Amino acid sequence: MQKDRIHNLLHLHFIVFIWGFTAILGKLITIDSLPLVWIRMGLATLFIAIYILLAKFSLKVSRKTFYCLVGGGIVVALHWVTFFLAIKVSTVSVALAMMSTGAFFTALMEPFWYKRKIIGYEIVFGLMVVAGLYLIFKVETEYIYGMVIALISAFLAAIFSLINGKLVQNHKPSVISFYELGVGMVFLSVLLLMKGDFNMSLITLPQTDWVYLIILALICTAYAFIASVKIMRVLTPYTVMLTTNLEPVYGILLAWLIFGSEEKMKPMFYVGALIILSTVIANGILKQRANIKKRVPKI
Repeated sequence: MQKDRIHNLLHLHFIVFIWGFTAILGKLITIDSLPLVWIRMGLATLFIAIYILLAKFSLKVSRKTFYCLVGGGIVVALHWVTFFLAIKVSTVSVALAMMSTGAFFTALMEPFWYKRKIIGYEIVFGLMVVAGLYLIFKVETEYIYGMVIALISAFLAAIFSLINGKLVQNHKPSVISFYELGVGMVFLSVLLLMKGDFNMSLITLPQTDWVYLIILALICTAYAFIASVKIMRVLTPYTVMLTTNLEPVYGILLAWLIFGSEEKMKPMFYVGALIILSTVIANGILKQRANIKKRVPKI
């Protein structure tokens, strides 16, 4: 069981690295966030549908589960739209750093969602994340709008994590992903229709955009989405969200290498990022100690 948990934790870190690269792709793709996410979800749904067809999985779910999947699909669609919007109106570094508040939102909601007692250090770690983000807010004032949008995205990510934390216990990750991404695409189609933007211009894109979008849909969405949902069978939503705080670290390093001085922030920004990283490490240590104590028989 412990080996299985470590394996899933390492796999999660790899997925988080991919998510960090997702932000880079979002900056490189030239189209707006809404059509970007629409194409991303559409392509990812197609890739997952092919996988389900080859694996011969059943798509049958109960009415109650379907309603939950619809809710999850709408939430993840809005999460991604606000995430990419935050990147486009600010920087990759700023948007990713704000996403770390997802752990704090999850820490507040998870005890009520799963009807368990509040663990003190979860709140402390959440507050540490907020402290790190406060430093970022204090020094990067020119990106306030992007920060607010990213905070909304982080809150939606926390809700999505809690929804899937329950769904994954009884359903295949690929089936969950197929429904949620498909519903999200349909939901965004309605929004595009209401805006009058549902036309051929959605798919008339530069070749480089299509290359980035296929990478985004196949690797950063279809693969990472299914794998992250599957991991939640072993790791709690709070652990997943805390580990996801490494996404800013990976993404900021990648952005710095790719975009250069455009992504270079003030020193206090990196102090805030270090506080976040320390929180992730401390959580992992405490969680591991708690698991060891559970396995030690009482005399």
